[in-house]
Amino acid sequence: MNDVVKVGMADLNVVTPPHTIRTAGLGSCVGVVLYDDVKKVAGMAHIMLPDSALGKKQEFNRAKYADTALDLLLSKLEAIGAKRYSLKAKMAGGAQMFSFASNNDMMRIGQRNVEAVKKKLRELSIPILAEDVGGSNGRTIEFNPETKRLSIRTVHQGEKEI
Repeated sequence: MNDVVKVGMADLNVVTPPHTIRTAGLGSCVGVVLYDDVKKVAGMAHIMLPDSALGKKQEFNRAKYADTALDLLLSKLEAIGAKRYSLKAKMAGGAQMFSFASNNDMMRIGQRNVEAVKKKLRELSIPILAEDVGGSNGRTIEFNPETKRLSIRTVHQGEKEI
Protein backbone atom coordinates (compact mmCIF):
# COMPACT_ATOMS: atom_id res chain seq x y z
CA MET A 1 0.00 0.00 0.00
CA ASN A 2 1.30 3.44 -0.86
CA ASP A 3 1.67 6.33 1.53
CA VAL A 4 -0.40 9.43 0.94
CA VAL A 5 1.31 12.80 1.32
CA LYS A 6 -1.24 15.33 2.52
CA VAL A 7 -1.30 18.95 1.41
CA GLY A 8 -3.13 21.38 3.68
CA MET A 9 -4.79 24.68 2.82
CA ALA A 10 -2.33 27.26 1.49
CA ASP A 11 0.26 24.49 1.33
CA LEU A 12 2.20 22.52 -1.26
CA ASN A 13 4.39 19.45 -1.48
CA VAL A 14 6.08 17.08 -3.93
CA VAL A 15 6.11 13.26 -4.26
CA THR A 16 7.64 10.36 -6.12
CA PRO A 17 6.14 6.86 -6.53
CA PRO A 18 4.93 4.86 -4.73
CA HIS A 19 3.52 7.86 -2.84
CA THR A 20 0.38 9.70 -3.89
CA ILE A 21 -0.50 13.27 -2.94
CA ARG A 22 -3.88 14.52 -1.67
CA THR A 23 -5.65 17.66 -0.58
CA ALA A 24 -9.14 18.08 0.86
CA GLY A 25 -11.41 21.03 1.43
CA LEU A 26 -11.26 22.51 -2.07
CA GLY A 27 -14.20 24.89 -2.17
CA SER A 28 -13.27 28.14 -3.87
CA CYS A 29 -9.63 27.04 -3.51
CA VAL A 30 -7.90 25.40 -6.47
CA GLY A 31 -5.81 22.25 -6.28
CA VAL A 32 -3.10 22.26 -8.94
CA VAL A 33 -0.96 19.26 -9.82
CA LEU A 34 2.24 19.67 -11.82
CA TYR A 35 3.91 16.46 -12.93
CA ASP A 36 6.80 15.24 -15.04
CA ASP A 37 5.71 11.92 -16.52
CA VAL A 38 9.25 11.10 -17.67
CA LYS A 39 10.84 11.51 -14.22
CA LYS A 40 7.61 10.39 -12.49
CA VAL A 41 7.62 13.22 -9.97
CA ALA A 42 4.63 15.35 -9.03
CA GLY A 43 3.70 18.26 -6.86
CA MET A 44 0.45 19.72 -5.62
CA ALA A 45 -0.51 23.19 -4.41
CA HIS A 46 -3.70 24.09 -2.52
CA ILE A 47 -4.21 27.69 -3.63
CA MET A 48 -6.57 29.90 -1.63
CA LEU A 49 -6.37 33.29 -3.35
CA PRO A 50 -5.52 34.57 -6.84
CA ASP A 51 -2.94 37.27 -6.19
CA SER A 52 -0.30 37.92 -3.53
CA ALA A 53 -1.09 41.64 -3.81
CA LEU A 54 -4.12 40.76 -1.64
CA GLY A 55 -1.71 40.02 1.22
CA LYS A 56 -1.36 42.74 3.82
CA LYS A 57 2.03 41.74 5.23
CA GLN A 58 5.61 41.97 4.02
CA GLU A 59 6.13 38.32 4.96
CA PHE A 60 3.47 35.99 3.57
CA ASN A 61 2.81 32.35 2.80
CA ARG A 62 3.81 31.92 -0.86
CA ALA A 63 1.74 28.71 -1.15
CA LYS A 64 -1.46 30.66 -0.49
CA TYR A 65 -1.55 32.63 -3.77
CA ALA A 66 -1.70 31.48 -7.41
CA ASP A 67 0.98 33.89 -8.60
CA THR A 68 3.57 32.75 -6.03
CA ALA A 69 2.59 29.13 -5.26
CA LEU A 70 3.22 27.86 -8.77
CA ASP A 71 6.72 29.38 -8.90
CA LEU A 72 7.53 27.78 -5.54
CA LEU A 73 6.09 24.41 -6.62
CA LEU A 74 8.08 24.54 -9.85
CA SER A 75 11.34 25.15 -7.98
CA LYS A 76 10.62 22.26 -5.57
CA LEU A 77 9.89 19.94 -8.50
CA GLU A 78 13.07 20.96 -10.32
CA ALA A 79 15.01 20.28 -7.10
CA ILE A 80 13.91 16.61 -7.24
CA GLY A 81 14.68 16.18 -10.94
CA ALA A 82 11.66 17.47 -12.87
CA LYS A 83 12.32 19.22 -16.17
CA ARG A 84 10.19 22.29 -16.86
CA TYR A 85 9.72 21.33 -20.52
CA SER A 86 8.24 17.96 -19.43
CA LEU A 87 5.76 19.36 -16.91
CA LYS A 88 2.02 19.05 -17.37
CA ALA A 89 -0.82 20.28 -15.18
CA LYS A 90 -4.18 19.08 -13.92
CA MET A 91 -6.44 21.14 -11.69
CA ALA A 92 -9.69 21.02 -9.74
CA GLY A 93 -11.71 23.27 -7.47
CA GLY A 94 -12.66 26.90 -7.86
CA ALA A 95 -16.28 26.41 -6.81
CA GLN A 96 -18.66 29.24 -6.00
CA MET A 97 -19.55 28.05 -2.52
CA PHE A 98 -22.01 30.79 -1.59
CA SER A 99 -24.53 32.82 -3.55
CA PHE A 100 -24.47 36.57 -3.19
CA ALA A 101 -27.12 39.13 -4.07
CA SER A 102 -24.60 41.35 -5.84
CA ASN A 103 -22.41 40.52 -8.82
CA ASN A 104 -19.39 41.92 -7.01
CA ASP A 105 -16.23 40.57 -8.67
CA MET A 106 -14.54 40.26 -5.26
CA MET A 107 -17.06 37.57 -4.28
CA ARG A 108 -16.17 35.34 -7.24
CA ILE A 109 -13.07 33.96 -5.51
CA GLY A 110 -13.36 30.48 -7.07
CA GLN A 111 -13.55 31.78 -10.63
CA ARG A 112 -10.79 34.32 -9.97
CA ASN A 113 -8.57 31.56 -8.55
CA VAL A 114 -9.11 29.41 -11.66
CA GLU A 115 -8.34 32.35 -13.96
CA ALA A 116 -5.18 33.25 -12.00
CA VAL A 117 -3.89 29.65 -12.08
CA LYS A 118 -4.49 29.38 -15.83
CA LYS A 119 -2.76 32.71 -16.44
CA LYS A 120 0.29 31.68 -14.41
CA LEU A 121 0.51 28.27 -16.12
CA ARG A 122 0.41 30.03 -19.52
CA GLU A 123 3.26 32.29 -18.37
CA LEU A 124 5.25 29.20 -17.34
CA SER A 125 4.36 27.41 -20.63
CA ILE A 126 2.92 24.44 -18.72
CA PRO A 127 -0.06 22.87 -20.52
CA ILE A 128 -3.23 21.98 -18.61
CA LEU A 129 -4.20 18.47 -19.69
CA ALA A 130 -7.37 18.16 -17.60
CA GLU A 131 -9.50 20.17 -15.22
CA ASP A 132 -12.64 19.90 -13.12
CA VAL A 133 -13.43 23.44 -11.98
CA GLY A 134 -16.39 25.60 -11.01
CA GLY A 135 -19.74 24.41 -9.78
CA SER A 136 -20.89 24.86 -6.21
CA ASN A 137 -19.57 21.76 -4.42
CA GLY A 138 -16.38 21.06 -2.51
CA ARG A 139 -13.80 18.54 -3.69
CA THR A 140 -11.03 16.28 -2.44
CA ILE A 141 -8.33 15.34 -4.95
CA GLU A 142 -5.56 12.74 -5.01
CA PHE A 143 -2.86 12.36 -7.66
CA ASN A 144 -0.82 9.26 -8.45
CA PRO A 145 2.46 10.11 -10.25
CA GLU A 146 2.81 6.52 -11.46
CA THR A 147 -0.55 6.40 -13.29
CA LYS A 148 -0.85 10.19 -13.89
CA ARG A 149 -4.49 9.98 -12.73
CA LEU A 150 -6.16 12.67 -10.66
CA SER A 151 -9.01 11.23 -8.58
CA ILE A 152 -11.66 13.79 -7.67
CA ARG A 153 -14.33 13.26 -5.02
CA THR A 154 -17.00 15.93 -5.29
CA VAL A 155 -19.58 16.46 -2.54
CA HIS A 156 -22.99 15.09 -3.64
CA GLN A 157 -21.57 13.96 -7.00
CA GLY A 158 -19.29 11.00 -6.31
CA GLU A 159 -15.84 10.23 -7.67
CA LYS A 160 -14.20 10.47 -11.08
CA GLU A 161 -10.71 10.42 -12.57
CA ILE A 162 -9.10 12.78 -15.03
